Amino acid sequence: MIDSWLIYTAISCLLYGLWGFFSKVTTNYIEPESALVYQAIGAMLVGLFVLCRSGFNLQANNLGIFYAILVGFVATFASLFFLLALSKGKVAMVVTLTGLYPLISIILAFFILKEPISIRQGVSILLALAAIALFSWSE
Repeated sequence: MIDSWLIYTAISCLLYGLWGFFSKVTTNYIEPESALVYQAIGAMLVGLFVLCRSGFNLQANNLGIFYAILVGFVATFASLFFLLALSKGKVAMVVTLTGLYPLISIILAFFILKEPISIRQGVSILLALAAIALFSWSE
């Protein structure tokens, strides 16, 4: 049986791939700032769907709420800069280079959350960096 986290990861990867592609198509038709507003409307619709499915039962923890709002703030600015980059650059380059974001998460988790990085994971990170470097220099 496949672990549920792996299924969710695969779906997330597919959706992020579609997100990058549709973001580029969007910036072919409208300015990045307008695209961001419409993206936010889409996010609100998903949020309302989740709220309805939960029976309007939201958990309340001040620190959890703070971090959740911070996530929304950071993700929205990240989306804005991603859309700006796509409006000026090629989707292959922009998506590949912004694909480095997990390294920031991994480094923060290592230093702040004290999550260990195994030798195999470290080598994988180095290989991912090499692959991204090779891909981005292929132009």
